[in-house]
Amino acid sequence: MPPVLNPFDTDGLWLRCALHAHTTESDGELPPAMLVEHYERAGYDVLAITDHWRRTAATSLDGLLVIASSEINVLLPEERDGHLLAFGIADDPMEFARTRPDFAAGAAWVGEQGGVAYLAHPNWTGASKLDLPDGVSGIEVYNAGCELEVGRGLSSVHWDDVLESGRLCFGIAADDSHHPGFDSDHAWVWARAPEPSQPAVLEALATGSFYSSTGPVIHSVEVDDGAVEVRCSPARSVTLCTGREKGAAVNAGRLGYRYGGRALASSDDGGITHARLERPARNPYGRVEVVDLQGRKAWTNPLWI
Repeated sequence: MPPVLNPFDTDGLWLRCALHAHTTESDGELPPAMLVEHYERAGYDVLAITDHWRRTAATSLDGLLVIASSEINVLLPEERDGHLLAFGIADDPMEFARTRPDFAAGAAWVGEQGGVAYLAHPNWTGASKLDLPDGVSGIEVYNAGCELEVGRGLSSVHWDDVLESGRLCFGIAADDSHHPGFDSDHAWVWARAPEPSQPAVLEALATGSFYSSTGPVIHSVEVDDGAVEVRCSPARSVTLCTGREKGAAVNAGRLGYRYGGRALASSDDGGITHARLERPARNPYGRVEVVDLQGRKAWTNPLWI
């Protein structure tokens, strides 16, 4: 199987990115300048402001790059309402959004604007089996706001359905913050980029040069023909997802269940810090999930497909 981009094998900076947040320009509680300061204080390097149906521009700070973006409604199959995150678009989408575009038209518009498109919170939306049109780089695998409010923030089943079909798809984690301080700083992307600039961050989102997290840190991922080795902050489990029925996992704890893998190193508190996971004979794709000792998750993008 041909490899895809592994950000752990590339040079560059790791940039902590908040990719879904709202201001008073739509339905958020803070004006743009205050939201920027909020995320800068929280230690982020990049903030995408994604107000509904509009492009909100705000001034970047010395330590925080702001990418003017938007969240646009699109019609999914069966006339279901979907939300498309449009990162780095050049123009305001209000007039275009009034046309009630379908999924493909929305993705095409984002591309024409020089942006990168991701489908937001498919589990919360109620989307059935997804058929992503050209121009959509991926989906939100985790949306903190949807999880906090109604327990439907995790969309890993939707992600695996797309990957199992053979379609390359990346997964981002994001806050979807409307009430900063309550629903912010819960989920983010670590983008691997040569510099903290908008073109570099958009390129990372378009090519999958990142991993997503709600807490765990993934230090390295090495792939060979037979296995995947992962080094990470202390973890309760490290799992290789390779299809509906196949995979491998290493678990910490009293029983320490192993399935197609083994722990190579652990922390003093028993968390796994280095795991080797064997690749099953049939593995149409491979991605890694890490769960830390507090139950928080991190996800790599597909390492092959």
